Amino acid sequence: MPVTYHVPVANSLLAALPHKDYQLLLDRLEPIKLTFGEVLYRPGEPIHYVYFPTDSLVSLLTLAEGHQALEVGMVGYEGMLGIPLALGVSNSPVRALVLSSGMALRMASTHFRNEFQQSVLLQREVYRYTHELMAQMTQTAACNSFHQIEARLARWLLMTRDRVRSNQFHQTQDLLGNILGVRRVGVTKAASALRQRKLISYNRGEISILDGDGLEAAACQCYQVVKDMHDVARV
Repeated sequence: MPVTYHVPVANSLLAALPHKDYQLLLDRLEPIKLTFGEVLYRPGEPIHYVYFPTDSLVSLLTLAEGHQALEVGMVGYEGMLGIPLALGVSNSPVRALVLSSGMALRMASTHFRNEFQQSVLLQREVYRYTHELMAQMTQTAACNSFHQIEARLARWLLMTRDRVRSNQFHQTQDLLGNILGVRRVGVTKAASALRQRKLISYNRGEISILDGDGLEAAACQCYQVVKDMHDVARV
């Protein structure tokens, strides 16, 4: 039985590849700094690069006429941006907005297509993550429609924590309102409720999770559903 060697890279999709396959990608991968507020993709526009975040976080947003953008998914170190290319589509269906500054590995779309066609193992990992991301987006859509703001905010904070691998991060109330599809006053009330329960601290956009277990109890079941899906996909 062949032995699989994982390389010490901070993106888990790439790290799941055997050493030989990852080495073949190295010449095509370029480390790049992603900056908070940077837009990587816009709806309907060509995808020029795929990104494998390492310690950055990117929000996938859908736009509706007359309304602010609404988050339908998020991508961190566990995955990649540019999934449509693997499905034969050249344009992005979403806006990809950097929520947390950090590093990523970038590859030109032409090179990605070539590598993807030639590597069965890369295909396997990308398809596995595609299924995981679809499940996250489906659950997020249901959560945004049916659950209370406080529970949704708790879910979002936990999902962010898991992807930036830190209990501390920066986020403004205005952007949180857009992401969750609610007015700023709704975010203020929800954050205040979580703060009064000593689950988080929140001051001038700086968020700290003080009680992870308590925050999980405050979150809707959507958080655990998405987390379980990720855990199963990585077995």
